Amino acid sequence: MSTPAALGNKIPVEYASEKLEVDSENSYTGSSELDPVAVGKLRRKIDWHLIPLIAVLYLCSFLDRVNIGNAKVAGISESINLTPSEYNWALSIFFVGYVIFEIPSNILLKKMGPRKWICIIMVLWGGIMMAMAAVKNPAGLLASRFFLGLTESGLFPGSVYLISLWYTRAEQALRNGLFFSTATMAGAFGGVLAYGIAQMDGVAGLHGWQWIFILEGLPTVLLTVVVYFYLPDFPSTAPFLNTEEKDLAVRRLLIDAGPATETAFSWRQFRAVFVDWKVYMHMITYILNATPLYSLSLFFPSIVQGFKFNALTTQAMTAPAYIIACLFTIVFAFSSDRFRERGIHYAFPTFIGGIGYVLLIVTKDSPTINRYVSLTVTASGVFASVPAMLSWFTTNIGGHTKRGVATAAIISFGNIGGAIGGQIYRAEDAKNGYVRGHAICSAMMFISSFLILVMKYLLIRENNRREKLTPEEYAKEAAKEEPCDNHPGFRYFS
Repeated sequence: MSTPAALGNKIPVEYASEKLEVDSENSYTGSSELDPVAVGKLRRKIDWHLIPLIAVLYLCSFLDRVNIGNAKVAGISESINLTPSEYNWALSIFFVGYVIFEIPSNILLKKMGPRKWICIIMVLWGGIMMAMAAVKNPAGLLASRFFLGLTESGLFPGSVYLISLWYTRAEQALRNGLFFSTATMAGAFGGVLAYGIAQMDGVAGLHGWQWIFILEGLPTVLLTVVVYFYLPDFPSTAPFLNTEEKDLAVRRLLIDAGPATETAFSWRQFRAVFVDWKVYMHMITYILNATPLYSLSLFFPSIVQGFKFNALTTQAMTAPAYIIACLFTIVFAFSSDRFRERGIHYAFPTFIGGIGYVLLIVTKDSPTINRYVSLTVTASGVFASVPAMLSWFTTNIGGHTKRGVATAAIISFGNIGGAIGGQIYRAEDAKNGYVRGHAICSAMMFISSFLILVMKYLLIRENNRREKLTPEEYAKEAAKEEPCDNHPGFRYFS
């Protein structure tokens, strides 16, 4: 039995502890007996220290990327002579920069540590957001949105990866749900905030849309100070934990990981990401869900405005639907962890989102209340599917390098859906209730829900296969170098 010290760089700083025992294959072999009272106390301490901060950061991030929809309602198109086509490209180009830099960003996060890296990108994207108030023409807006996406790209995959380093697999859906639910709150809060800010039109000679960019970008820059002194990197280096708590935090993660505890940076694991069928399945379902999610988020104010509200009322009326969607997101996240299940908690809300889009088409000529209820059903399904979606691939991919790169790769590919989503709702479709856009999004969500169930079936079948392995077959598969989640002792969440 070897100690981490004897294994050299196989156990990096985030798992360094002389009290933890691993064997020659880097698998944890110490006692699996944990005090449930101590674990509960530790988990609550981590929750209060980590999740609220990540949630606030993602609130700022999501608010900054979608507030262009509020700026459109507040008159940016008229001010800079922005055509409908140029507006759509301003939405899409954000995700070009976002996709390009996600994998490099997650690698830099692992090498520099979350605290330093997130501080750097926050200053950059907050500064760009505020500087967007100075754009004078469509070209300036397009350039600003590209670099906004480039600098924001590290926060979301970095946050998902960070949660996977602090919580066991059965705890991640709720935490992902809690921090992601701020995306729905960004829609609600952003609409109400934009309603108030838009009334500053003319103050200091600035338009209302300029004040939206300035006042919604400023908190991001100011929060950098809090992040630098408060956000922890890894369990073994967290200043808010004492020595016993650090050991317990690391030990429970190693026990939960089972044989998939490889933690040092590995090019073998890097390459394994791109030959794993699960990664491609997650990419496909992610992009099918992300496209409707981003198109809905970006065009939500425009869709609501189509319900014949005036500009200011439109900003305020985006809030109720988002608040209900937020509640559904948290409930599904809690249930997913409670029942240790991912597939149904991913597929069912996805299917409901598809139904919501169908309702939007059916009720396009109905009274406003019917259309608004349909929109609320759509938003609830679209957003509630995300916690299980995010937690499914982080819980089923073992090895730090493989998980980090796979997380960035899946989210990066999925966020191409943001670029597509920016083109789905066209200005010329507004007069008929955006039927074409709703139909495209509905089809995507129905296809995704089917593929999710297929993946659930395949994972159950693989778990059953591993259960039936003979000792000789088990030993042969376990002998492979850095098997990660392909180790026969690893069991997938389905």
